[in-house]
Amino acid sequence: MRVPRAVARFNRRVTNRAAQSITPWLPGLGTLEHVGRKSGRRYRTPLLVFPARDGFVVLIGYGLESDWLKNVMAGGPTVLEKRNTAVPLINPRICSKADAANLVTPAFRPFYRLFPYNEAALVLTRSASTSP
Repeated sequence: MRVPRAVARFNRRVTNRAAQSITPWLPGLGTLEHVGRKSGRRYRTPLLVFPARDGFVVLIGYGLESDWLKNVMAGGPTVLEKRNTAVPLINPRICSKADAANLVTPAFRPFYRLFPYNEAALVLTRSASTSP
């Protein structure tokens, strides 16, 4: 299931701004900081984020045309804010939700599978300068 683009636009303008203060504290959610590939501006996007052995898996709910995804894939600095901790991330890659499920930490896999987004997932690796 993919969420319609109109919902994505509404969330970007309204819901995301309200959610940013609580997202880093909720299980399965985090705020991804990324840089605009055209503007160079820093953005903060609340997303469904699940821990993996070497980093995190992010569910892609709005499709591959999402600006936040294009920004991350362009290779700019990407940082996940989770529980008041900033985690630098590198090596973004897109894979199927099913393939990414095997990377999600076993304790979080049931929650990962609950979300109806089936198109794809983004896998990010912790930067070498980050401790596990």
